Amino acid sequence: MLSVGLVGARGHTGKELVAILSRRSDMRLAFASSRAMAGEPVTKLAPQAREDLIFEAMGPEDVAARGADAVILALPNGEAAPYVAAIDKAAPGTIIVDLSADYRFDEKWIYGLPELYGREPLKGATRIANPGCYATAGQLCVHPVRDLLSGPAHLFGVSGYSGAGTTPSRKNDVEALRDNLMPYSLTGHLHEREMSRHLDHEVRFCPHVAAFFRGITLTAQLSFAAPVTLDTLKSRYEAAYGPEPLIRLSDAIPEIRDGQDVPGAVVGGWAVGEGGGYGTVVCALDNLLKGAAVQAVQNLALAAGLEELGGIA
Repeated sequence: MLSVGLVGARGHTGKELVAILSRRSDMRLAFASSRAMAGEPVTKLAPQAREDLIFEAMGPEDVAARGADAVILALPNGEAAPYVAAIDKAAPGTIIVDLSADYRFDEKWIYGLPELYGREPLKGATRIANPGCYATAGQLCVHPVRDLLSGPAHLFGVSGYSGAGTTPSRKNDVEALRDNLMPYSLTGHLHEREMSRHLDHEVRFCPHVAAFFRGITLTAQLSFAAPVTLDTLKSRYEAAYGPEPLIRLSDAIPEIRDGQDVPGAVVGGWAVGEGGGYGTVVCALDNLLKGAAVQAVQNLALAAGLEELGGIA
């Protein structure tokens, strides 16, 4: 039984993580840290949790001292380092899965997107950087055809407002979003750099947030170095994702509803322009699941040598 600690449990992703871990017979949630909900039962946020589990306010040294086999950090960007340092000092063999962007550019950490970058690097890993939600969708669109491309891939993404987290802002203000589509960070978005780095191919990415709560749809516009047929394009994705249990391929264009509350992703809606010089592909996924919590547990299971999809699918 793998004991798992969760730091940042109050957030939307934390709720999903508690639910997934509660469904596994080989993992046990040892503690859930949230200063905002300290002293309250975890069942108040996630009814699936054990009734004896209480939210605790835990600093980095408190987390490290608990001796969990693994710790999932579900914290805002920029807040992971003190926890990592404390664990490095007190219990360096502890598996850490970090959901923030803090270590996605660190060569010493394994970037955990197993469908694209393999399961072997995750086996026995103790420092795992979980990809971003948009970055997962974008890489699923671009990776199978990287070698066919001429110039950057252009990605247009729309997310539900849960992606903006629980701290109040205009991007999760339901009134501001009502009958609206809100573009933001139109150049230099963190996920743009993340995708370009790990794909080893330049992308251009424009994110938007809309009034629905959860889910992402991302459309990739691709320019090809030589003409490509629709059959050739589809065959690349069938070869890449045919064996993958969490990736569903669809001739129909994936929509937000296709990805909501689904543990994996839907990729498809392929189209090729006249002459075969350009094409499109679409991915839909749940930003809280394959875009965050599912991927974290998937990565953790692979690192610990456990069944990859337990509690997931």
